[in-house]
Amino acid sequence: MPDIQIMVQDSASETPSSSTGDPDLSSLEVITLFGKYELGKLLGYGAFAKVYHARNVLTGQSVAIKVVSKRKIVKGGLAENIKREISIMRRLHHPHTVKLFEVLANKSKIFFVMELAKGGELFAKITNGRFSEDLSRRYFQQLISAVGYCHSQGVFHRDIKPENLLLDENWNLKVSDFGLSAVNDQVQPDGMLHTLCGTPAYVAPEILSKKGYDGTKADVWSCGVILYLLNAGYLPFNDPNLMVMYRKINKGDFRFPKWTSPDLRRFISRLLDANPETRITVDEIIRDPWFKKGYKEVEFHDEKDDGFALKDHGDDENSKYVNAFDLISFSTGFDLSGFFNDPETSLGGERFMSEERPERIIQRIGEMSETENVVVRRKDWGAKLEGQNGDLVVTIQIYRLTDSLVVVEIQGRERAVGSGQQIWKDKLRPQLADLIYQRSVSEAGRDGQGPA
Repeated sequence: MPDIQIMVQDSASETPSSSTGDPDLSSLEVITLFGKYELGKLLGYGAFAKVYHARNVLTGQSVAIKVVSKRKIVKGGLAENIKREISIMRRLHHPHTVKLFEVLANKSKIFFVMELAKGGELFAKITNGRFSEDLSRRYFQQLISAVGYCHSQGVFHRDIKPENLLLDENWNLKVSDFGLSAVNDQVQPDGMLHTLCGTPAYVAPEILSKKGYDGTKADVWSCGVILYLLNAGYLPFNDPNLMVMYRKINKGDFRFPKWTSPDLRRFISRLLDANPETRITVDEIIRDPWFKKGYKEVEFHDEKDDGFALKDHGDDENSKYVNAFDLISFSTGFDLSGFFNDPETSLGGERFMSEERPERIIQRIGEMSETENVVVRRKDWGAKLEGQNGDLVVTIQIYRLTDSLVVVEIQGRERAVGSGQQIWKDKLRPQLADLIYQRSVSEAGRDGQGPA
């Protein structure tokens, strides 16, 4: 079984039996989500999400649940960020990153069920005063272990700051909040990332230059700011005037407190090198004498995406498998791509399962389309349908779900033609009815049973 479970239910399912509708979670003292999680106190909140303490009513396990409003996602244009955050968190399995257990959703909200870091934010500990050099080193070692692991998975955090560094019940560090993270797929042809993001006091100078940056090197800079903060008790670059602070960052202009040891001064200077080309790398960090003192390689079982990642080993019928995690997008209740479609013309991301061979499904669609003067462009286990008057643009993709079942995904748009007739909805789609296995995936998701 994969680690992350996906569930989509109707909005009424999140309320107590005595309540109806889709309430503001903060307005109720007790609320049970999906009959599984009892929500407790509010732990924190931001512009787009709130985080609650919760308890699994079946196991008694304490978790943190991040609640995101779909309406705010649409308004803020953050649908891709949310999908990316889920994709990133499900691939990370490290002792010093917060674990994502499952994702739940209803018509208005998305719920991230995550590991609860009972020790709270590292930021709260720093406000009580600076750490000793040995304690600073311990937390920095845990931070680099996590960040290096993320980089090995093709993930760049891009917002490393004390508020995103949590502590568990044993006071070990946990990196959280991957909402601004990037992945290898976002790297441009020049080999760089170009999105301006991060928190001002922790952002690398090359990001401010807007000329492109290496995500690994930008993360190392932010880690350097964290180490300085742990040792000094205050930030290396700080000024009420933001432009003055940015000038200091660009020049790498900072001073060490008098208690900083020579070895630590040397080490931090390499981390906060304003030139990314000469800045120390993660591999060099791990070999550095200051860092290595008392360092023990973290041993853990990296739980790969067994059954998650889409496998494509060729054109054989059994080679293209959709997996449990990909099914997150196979329910209209959680289909974030629908936020960007024109509701008047969108097909709504229709999906269904079939026992028919993919080649035969594409062949059937092609035969039907010819009678309606629709151009069919075939590619592997997919096809694109184009109406001659621009009245229809539909893409069809087929994925292997099991040895005997496939998922057919239809996306696109069509406009009414003639006397209000729609080509796909009224003519082509009905002819596929005999190919559908039992009920559609979206219907299964809507009634809370999940995909068959």
